[in-house]
Formats: sequence, C-alpha cells, structure tokens
Amino acid sequence: MNQTKKTTGTTVALIMVMCLFFLWAISNNLLSPVVKKMMTLFDIDQARAEFVETSYWFAYFLFPIPIAMFMKRFSYKAGIVLGLLIAAAGGLLFLPVTRLHSFPLYLCAFFVVATGMCFLETAANPYVTELGDPATAPRRLNLAQAFNGLGAFIAAMFLSKIILGTENTGSLETEIHTFRMTYAIFAIVLIVIAIIFIFTKLPRIQTETSEKDIHKLISFKVLKRNHLRNGVIAQFFYNGGQTALNSLFLVYCINYVGMSYSQATTFFGFYMLFFLLGRWIGTTLMVKFRPENMLVVYSVASVLLCVVISVMGGKTAVYAMMGISFFMSIMYPTQFSLAITDLKEDTKSGSAFLVMAIVGNSILPILTAYVQKSIENPNIAYLIPLVCFVVCGWYGWKGHRVVN
Repeated sequence: MNQTKKTTGTTVALIMVMCLFFLWAISNNLLSPVVKKMMTLFDIDQARAEFVETSYWFAYFLFPIPIAMFMKRFSYKAGIVLGLLIAAAGGLLFLPVTRLHSFPLYLCAFFVVATGMCFLETAANPYVTELGDPATAPRRLNLAQAFNGLGAFIAAMFLSKIILGTENTGSLETEIHTFRMTYAIFAIVLIVIAIIFIFTKLPRIQTETSEKDIHKLISFKVLKRNHLRNGVIAQFFYNGGQTALNSLFLVYCINYVGMSYSQATTFFGFYMLFFLLGRWIGTTLMVKFRPENMLVVYSVASVLLCVVISVMGGKTAVYAMMGISFFMSIMYPTQFSLAITDLKEDTKSGSAFLVMAIVGNSILPILTAYVQKSIENPNIAYLIPLVCFVVCGWYGWKGHRVVN
C-alpha cells in the first residue's frame, strides 16, 4: 500500500514538474520574436536588439549558486514556488514598462522574468533525474525536455505571430498593448501554477532530508569531478550555439531571405516542431542506444548542417537550420544528466554550475549577430554554432566519462 502511494506520488510529481519545462520553454522561445520586435519598436540593429538575450540569460549566470543554496537549505519545491512567483512579478512589470517605453526598462523586466525561470531550471532538471532509477535518468530528463520542446513549438508557431504581428500590424500603441497583455496573461498563469504547487505534496529526495551540514550550502569541490567540469564547458557552448540559431532565425528569414513576417513565423514554428520531434524520437531511441553515443552522432550531424548554412545560404540554409533544430534537441538534457551522474549529495551544487553555463546564451548569440551584420557574407557567422557542436560531440565521445 505504501509502495503504491509512493509510486503515485512520484508520478504526480513528475507530471507537475514536466509542466514547468513547458512553461520556461514558452518564456525562452518568445525571445526570438521579441528581438525582432525590439528592432522595430526602437529602430535599432540586430546586434543591439540581442541585448534582450544578454539581459535575460545573464540572470542564469548570477543566480544558480544562490538558488542551489536556497534549495539545499529548504527544498526543490520551495525553489519552484519562489521561481514561479518571481517570474510572474517580471511579467507584471511589463504593465508599467510598456507605458514608459524605455529599452533599458524592457531589459530589466526580462531580467526579472529570467531570474524566476532560473529557479525553475535549477530545481526541475536535477529533481527529475532523482525521481527514479539513476540508470534511466537521461531518458527521464529527455522525456521531461520533450515537454520543453512542445512549449517551444507553441511559442514559435502561435505566440510569435502575436508578438511579431505583421508588417502592417497598426499603430505603435496597438503593438505595445499586445506585447503588454501577452506577458500579463503569462504572469497570471504562473501565479495559478504556483498556488497549485503550494497545496500539492511532493516527494522529498533522500539527500534533502539527510543533509545535516546546512552551513555548507554550496560545494565548490564538486568541480573537481572531471565529467561535471567538462559538462559545464559543453553546456556553455551548446546553449550559446542553440540560442544563436534560435534568436537569429526570424532575422535571417526576414532580412536575408526576404520572407514576410507571416512566412517567417510559420517557418519558425516548423523549426521548433523539428525540435519537438527530435526530443520525442531521441527519448525513444535511448531505450536501445547509449545517450553518449547519440550525443556524438547528433553533434556530427549538426556540424555538417552548419557547413551547409555557411556554404549555401538562402532558403537552403533555412532548411538546414530546421535540421539542426532536430539534431540539437537532445543535447541539453543528455549533457545535463551525464554531468550530474554520481554526484549524490552534491547534485544540487552540480546542477547550479550547469545552469550557470547558460551564460553562453548571453555571449555567443550577440557575437554571432555582430559577425553576421559586419561581414559581406552573413552565412559565415554560422561557423560559431559549428564550433559549439564540435564541443558537444567531444563531450559525448570522451568528456562525459566519470573519473573517481
């Protein structure tokens, strides 16, 4: 009877936490249309508009360690609830910010939203890996990340059209009002979900109840573990490469291929659909194939497609980007789960450093955008994501190995 209740509790917890993956995917993947929208609203170039990405992802560099300390002192659940409420506060900030119409204030609001999402990612990723058999943790995390892919698809195919509108959307005030209400509704949804989490009992992980040294809330010695340290490096490059591709996709389609807003957002939707399919198919294949081997194969495929983009350009490059979206889909969760293997009581600390690696999103996309607008052939900029996928392939081939 107790075992049945425990199994049911674990299943409910997994379902609820998987919903969080869906939520932060929506928040993260609205950034690409937002970048393009900022170019229009403030009449700025793509390199400056990329500061939206920089301000958002810089929160992921600043807060994972404090968040890990908070969760080690309290629990995963406390981190999740607080993260939902902070992100909701950031969404509500757009109510006054959009009326003041200041680009720096927009960046501040995005920073607050990202801080809340950082709480969710720092909590949910390791929590999913620990809710079950360690041997199936990569598969379980890839399944959870498949819901992330679903959120990314919905953000790209439908919500991006709301944010971006059309070439003839209407007055500036109409566009800003649409932007304002999108984030206000998102904030209300986050508050409702936070309330549900507050009144739901989630299983506590063994390490949460057995850690007695509450004065040592973060473990830096975990970085001595070779596979974690290499994982942080791989995650830095993966995140930077993925976000460079995602955030510049609409800009490339509209500015360099000549698509309309409607065509570009539809292609962006299919781009994220390929990402979703990659997650689901990848999770299924991991039943038969080792995650690290799949990481190598998918990384090599992504490298080859980056070559196609750099050489061919045009609409062929757009299709190649969609192929990369499929192949890069499993990289983040696979690298994450491999990197926290065998960390035991240091799992939260290891997770914090891995989430900090998302700071690659603040650096590499803006570098890619600068290269793209500064040279005659904008396709050459996609050699930067190519390098990123080479690092991911190295991690799957050699860097993930656990050395005790």
